[in-house]
Amino acid sequence: MSQKKPMPMDEDALQLVARRFAVLGEPTRLRILQALMTGERPVGEIVDATGGTQTNISRHLQTLAATGLVARRREGLQVFYAVADPMVHELCALVCGGLRREFADRAARFG
Repeated sequence: MSQKKPMPMDEDALQLVARRFAVLGEPTRLRILQALMTGERPVGEIVDATGGTQTNISRHLQTLAATGLVARRREGLQVFYAVADPMVHELCALVCGGLRREFADRAARFG
């Protein structure tokens, strides 16, 4: 498999990348994204799926929306959220696949 050489980034671009990783580096936000992997959900379902409080989950959803990772839609009194950036699915698959391989290697060595 050939790998493309990454293009050098200027300081502003590096700051944007760092911000995106910082947002993704919070466990509650990862739980929210995991809950949204199957599609759009209302806030109440996200709260139930993550085990968080309404206030805490709403705060994290605002952060995810501000960075463009999730989109929100209002329908009457309910607010629905969905993954907005397909990169989220790709990144999760990449990281989870790497961890599965790492755990399999460890199990083979110490099994």
